[in-house]
Amino acid sequence: QGQLAESGGGLVQPGGSLRLACKASGGIANAHTMGWFRHTPGSTREFGDFVAGITWSGVTWSGGRLKYGNSAKGRFTVSKDTDNSTLFLQMNSLEPDDTAVYSCYLDPTSGPRMWGKGTLVTVSS
Repeated sequence: QGQLAESGGGLVQPGGSLRLACKASGGIANAHTMGWFRHTPGSTREFGDFVAGITWSGVTWSGGRLKYGNSAKGRFTVSKDTDNSTLFLQMNSLEPDDTAVYSCYLDPTSGPRMWGKGTLVTVSS
């Protein structure tokens, strides 16, 4: 069974940047889309917000291969390294309101969504 492992979280000052990575291992040959959600510390993923998503393996949404939540537009960029089964989230101009646990997900062509455990991003001076 596949697993997702996030990395790259940490403490950053307002206005700074971070690059998150999500390494997928095992069982991702049927990946349909991947992306990022976030939820505030103390909350749970079920109450989180969509950050960004990207299609995999030639799949295309009606609006293209990328999607962004409102909080990410213009500041965050989602990308992928298909050869290394890794998803990235480049976050620029970070604000204190971006403080959250960022979790990556993978939607396979069939079966339930997979989740990583999340990585904490803290934006504070």
